[in-house]
Amino acid sequence: MAQEPRAGSSWASHLPPESLITEIPIAQPEPRPSYGLALGLFIATVGTTLLAGVAIDGGDPFRHPGELYRGIPFSFTLMAILLTHEMGHYITSRYYGVKASLPYFIPAPPVILNPIGTFGAFISMRSPILRRQALIEIGAMGPIAGFVVAFVAVWVGLENSTVAHSAEESQVMLGSPLLFSGLAAWLVGLPPEGSYLALHPVAVAGWFGLFVTALNLLPIGQLDGGHITYALFGRKHRIISIAAVLVLAILGVVWWPGWLVWGILGAIIGLRHPPVVDQDVPLGRRQRLIAWASLVIFVLTFTPVPFSV
Repeated sequence: MAQEPRAGSSWASHLPPESLITEIPIAQPEPRPSYGLALGLFIATVGTTLLAGVAIDGGDPFRHPGELYRGIPFSFTLMAILLTHEMGHYITSRYYGVKASLPYFIPAPPVILNPIGTFGAFISMRSPILRRQALIEIGAMGPIAGFVVAFVAVWVGLENSTVAHSAEESQVMLGSPLLFSGLAAWLVGLPPEGSYLALHPVAVAGWFGLFVTALNLLPIGQLDGGHITYALFGRKHRIISIAAVLVLAILGVVWWPGWLVWGILGAIIGLRHPPVVDQDVPLGRRQRLIAWASLVIFVLTFTPVPFSV
């Protein structure tokens, strides 16, 4: 059995100095993935995006439930973009040993305030990201992966879109980010005076994919763009976040009021970012290329006026 050390014993002399004594961390069991919750939210979001897709295609799923199949192109495309985006984060997180939850989708009733049937999706980080390389790649791989699928969707959707005459009643017009307008001019051509481009539902889903990509790449707080900005600029991240919020406020006054909402949300969520342990270690060539690719994608997908009547 254990005994107390005797007086004059050299037992105490073998202890390390007090400054070297540290607490031994106790490994915490990793939470079990919530497969049921993730699957349930996924199925619910498929349902709400199907309803939205029927409406976007000109049908009425509530009066004519048999038309639900018309929502498949939009729903499948949008869900593929969102899922690819979140899996980009998830797979990169697992690669770097960062614990992350499964993707959770957020269904939304397809009403006038949310015509696409979802508020997006997210994953929850369950352990901190401590290194710059991991931070920049985890933050960027979601938007990059989702952008690739959205690009394909826009291309395919535009090839199946048509030119139509303007309707008499008011209608919501989607803005034209550089990538979208460039592809539209190349694949379809500029609509003549008094007409507009009637987008195929796949093109509409691709457009929203580009819009979501731009929103996530805003250099604010802990958005994907915020992760990238902190990995690049460290303590200057907060100044950049404040500047981005002010720019959104100006855009909200001058161009589209919705940017005011996003600026307020960004300020409420927070403009700070948790620190990393290797902020002074230079980034590798791959991380710099990823950062530049993210900037190019943001420029190609951002539009000052996303919606107009």
